[in-house]
Amino acid sequence: MSTAGQVIRCKAAVAWEAGKPLSIETIEVAPPQKHEVRIKILFTALCHTDIYYWECKGYTPLFPRILGHEASGIVESVGEGVTDLQPGDHVLPIFTGECKECKHCLSEESNNMCDLLRINCDRGVMLADGKTRFSINGQPIYHFVGTSTFSQYTVVHVGQVAKINPNAPLDKVCPISCGICTGFGATVNVAKPKKGQTVAIFGLGAVGLAAAEGARVCGASRIIAVDLNPKRFEEGSILALQNL
Repeated sequence: MSTAGQVIRCKAAVAWEAGKPLSIETIEVAPPQKHEVRIKILFTALCHTDIYYWECKGYTPLFPRILGHEASGIVESVGEGVTDLQPGDHVLPIFTGECKECKHCLSEESNNMCDLLRINCDRGVMLADGKTRFSINGQPIYHFVGTSTFSQYTVVHVGQVAKINPNAPLDKVCPISCGICTGFGATVNVAKPKKGQTVAIFGLGAVGLAAAEGARVCGASRIIAVDLNPKRFEEGSILALQNL
């Protein structure tokens, strides 16, 4: 039975106050508007950025809010003007989007700085109408970085959605939408090591391991890993062996 154009009731982890435990609530998720996509979230991960903004350190408090930005799911419905996605597509929500039209999107050097969809942690509403798509008994629940994946359904701007191969396991690929692309991109697009150079990486979490993979792809002759947790070196060794 299609739910397109209807309000969906589902579960979400809502942050009501800074630093207070998230509460599992039944929320209403409105249909997507112009240039928006409603996604059924199947897998989501916890990133330290979620914790940072949940603790409300260094920014203006904005609650109640649904956090989460590292996830994978399936398109449930699309709004007006969305032509490159359709219900059933497997996707990753992306916290830094691309409008594909501004000067940054058209640049090879700054296409992660889109004038319209660059990361904005202070905005809690959708761009189309300045309203939220989440509510509880009529009370608006704010969005987080345009993704809000700690919900069974979320609404995202189409420029913040990446379509992926339907054969890719959704439980494995959800970290690509944040941790993996952050580390890999930091090496390949920012550091840009030349073939044969040595690369040092501090921290072997998801971001660090992805940075190491980026260094390997760039042709680094030696990759030096630094971490205080000895267990991380086992994970790094497994990654290295898989790429021999």
